[in-house]
Amino acid sequence: MPPCEPILRRARRSDARAAADVWLRSFAAALPTVRRPHSDDEVRAYFRDVVVPLRETWVAVVDGRVIGLLVLDENLLSQLYLEPGWRGRGIGDRFVALAKERRPSGLQLWTFQVNGPARRFYERHGFLAAERTDGSGNEEHEPDIRYVWRPET
Repeated sequence: MPPCEPILRRARRSDARAAADVWLRSFAAALPTVRRPHSDDEVRAYFRDVVVPLRETWVAVVDGRVIGLLVLDENLLSQLYLEPGWRGRGIGDRFVALAKERRPSGLQLWTFQVNGPARRFYERHGFLAAERTDGSGNEEHEPDIRYVWRPET
């Protein structure tokens, strides 16, 4: 039997812990050299108290299990993380399409310069590098890039 197709839906308060755990595993796998300024418990509290209740948070769910998340904050695509084993299966593509549908006038996002796979992913989806920093403005103190997507007119 083939695996189920993930369902994308708005996150519920009860999804906060699972979404935070996806974030933690994904961050560790994708960015092993980037310093994390917050403990696992602080990340989970942030998802519980801020991300899920106050941001437009979407999750990808398979068999009742959260395997990905997308967070929109105004025109900022602030989070897009997948369980490491679910990368490369089109879920990120679906999340970006959803973000563009939800923010048709344009989006921006930040990613770390060391995250080559994320940079290639966003560039493939039409995001253009608009700004590079030395990392002094983020908690991780890691050089980053601001990407912008504008719809074709």
